[in-house]
Amino acid sequence: MASFTELETWKQARKIRTSVSDLVKSFPNEEKFRLTDQIIRCSRSIGNNIAEGHGRFHFQDNIRFCIIARGSLSETLDHMIIARDENYINDAVFKSFQNDYDQCLKLLNGYISFIKKKKNDELG
Repeated sequence: MASFTELETWKQARKIRTSVSDLVKSFPNEEKFRLTDQIIRCSRSIGNNIAEGHGRFHFQDNIRFCIIARGSLSETLDHMIIARDENYINDAVFKSFQNDYDQCLKLLNGYISFIKKKKNDELG
């Protein structure tokens, strides 16, 4: 694969990043340097780490960065739970995000498994 932008997991991470970016515009101003900043950072980190791992050209590095991306994905979910708990988003918005999260997690786990298999095939 020539570019990380061809990866379905990166495309799904991009979808999450753009939806979070749009969503936080409605958060209260007092959250600008708290929840808003945190959720933007971790949602960006998902795709950033997928891209960085892809660019390393070493299986183990790629796996490590994908695991970091998975952590950022989970952190984004936690921040969305906080947003729901604080009534910054409603249940329908959260459920839509949850579906995007589930899809991204599935793709990311599949990509990690694929890289591990390629690594083992190369060694074996």
